Amino acid sequence: MSTGYHIDDQYGMYFLTFTVVDWVDIFTRKVYRDIVIDSLNFCIKHKGLSVFGFVIMTNHVHLIAHSKTGKLSDTVRYFKKFTAHSLLQAIETETESRREWLLYRFEWNAAQHERNSKYQVWTHENHAISITTNEFYRQKLEYIHQNPIRAGWVEREEDYTYSSAKALFCNTKGIVDLSYW
Repeated sequence: MSTGYHIDDQYGMYFLTFTVVDWVDIFTRKVYRDIVIDSLNFCIKHKGLSVFGFVIMTNHVHLIAHSKTGKLSDTVRYFKKFTAHSLLQAIETETESRREWLLYRFEWNAAQHERNSKYQVWTHENHAISITTNEFYRQKLEYIHQNPIRAGWVEREEDYTYSSAKALFCNTKGIVDLSYW
């Protein structure tokens, strides 16, 4: 089912949300969050992705991003496919008490759509919202950075490791090679 949130301008800047199927809390473990970080950095270095803000929550990822190559949809598709494969591989090989349950959820979701293979980790939607003004950009960046505070994990935005807040607010090198607007 399409939500109407599409990437229409392949060079445009977008607020994107990548959601794990059934809101499965997979990113509670560092190993899985690190797969997302490594994949973002790969896409930045090799796929022309520019990331202006991000946060990894337990079951979704928010980004503000655009493509220098005009292939944002392709880059998002690559990112989701690669991270899904890497996450599944890690579930199989790492110590994971939820292994059977996670694989069952991902397998069940894949069976609901013809275009899936054996497992589906991410929903097919990206909830892409075009960012066209400075005010909207600041609003979405604040929303991203407030997620861990609203979840009750930290009191200050810059204290959450898996977001862009510390790099942007403290002028330090972050875990993702950010672009600046």
